[in-house]
Amino acid sequence: MDEARAVAGPLTWHDDKLGEVTAAPEIFGDVVLARKDVPASYHLACTWDDALQGVTLVTRGEDLIAATHIHRLLQALWKLPTPRYRHHGLLTGQDGKKFSKRDQAPTLRALREAGSTPAEVIALIAEMVPATSSS
Repeated sequence: MDEARAVAGPLTWHDDKLGEVTAAPEIFGDVVLARKDVPASYHLACTWDDALQGVTLVTRGEDLIAATHIHRLLQALWKLPTPRYRHHGLLTGQDGKKFSKRDQAPTLRALREAGSTPAEVIALIAEMVPATSSS
């Protein structure tokens, strides 16, 4: 990490909600980017894939803000463009647990296929957003 930080220099990214954010990937120490049992880490895969696809705005949950520090470092080391980011509040169920695919949370596709209108989807999301959400 020390060597990577020295090569990359000071790093920032723009988040549409947070403004200019100073990247501090060193807070994670030496990050594991590959293992024998996994061909590439989430960090490597999404950073490379976003650049390959020309992504200019990354929109994802606020639970992934920390990962952006690592992604920004990888972008600098690979000389890739830096997209804008927007980290949104998480949708949670009645139990306060975030919705996730692994728990079979409803997807927008499934709602559309079930005949939900855009207005119905927006109303459903409004019901799910906690009153204290920062989104």
